[in-house]
This record gives sequence, structure tokens and C-alpha cells, in this order.
Amino acid sequence: MKLIEEYSHSGEGYNPFLITEGWQVAILNYSRSEDIDEITNLDVHYETDEAFLLIQGDIVLISASIDADKVTYENVKLKPGIVYNIPKNVWHKVAMKPGSSVLIVEKDKTHLGDFEFHNLNSIQIEELRKDVNSKFSL
Repeated sequence: MKLIEEYSHSGEGYNPFLITEGWQVAILNYSRSEDIDEITNLDVHYETDEAFLLIQGDIVLISASIDADKVTYENVKLKPGIVYNIPKNVWHKVAMKPGSSVLIVEKDKTHLGDFEFHNLNSIQIEELRKDVNSKFSL
């Protein structure tokens, strides 16, 4: 029996690799769908918070409140060594530059169904891109 387990994910995209009762750990590596020029929607989880820890690269954590057609963004560029939490019921997304990677901790099996998407209109997308790009330049 191995006392210390090791996990890694070197491919593109999202990989929940450590799933146990009550929680799961995943790595999200850059993929084209996480590029700010490709982001057209946000997602929300109703049963879990979601914690993020920068592994490497440049990532902006996007959060938003949505009221009818009004989207208000609160975005932050991730810094190493700081854990960022998105509480349940908060719309969010990550924008990533190539070579970036983030560790994600959330309730187990979240990726199997505890999510909903909100499509952004062209004005909301433009506002989001402008704000995220300003955060990337910090």
C-alpha cells in the first residue's frame, strides 16, 4: 500500500483527478476555450463553493452578478500563494494565458451536473474582455 499518492495533469483543459467523498481536486490547464477572446458565457454552482490556487502563468478570475440584462463584473488577477474562493451561487469563469494552470477544489462530482451557463451578449462580452485585459496588464 502506497502511503503518499501523487497526481498530475499535463494535458489541456479540466481534469478532476482526486475525487473523494465530499470534495474533489482538479487542475485546469490552459486551453483555447479559456482564452479571453473565446469566453462567451459564465457558469454557476448551486451546491458548492469553488476554490482556486494559481499553479503557474497568468489567470484572471472572473466573477459577476447578473440582474436581467445587467452584468456587473468583479475580476482579479490571481497571485501565487493566495487561495481565491467563489461562493456557491456566484457566476464565474477563468480567463487564462497560454502556459497557465490553476488548482481547483470543490464539492465532489460538481463537474457531473452542478452547473448552469449564462450566455453573454456582445456588449457584455466586450465589457468583460476590456476589464480582463486591463487586469492581465497589471
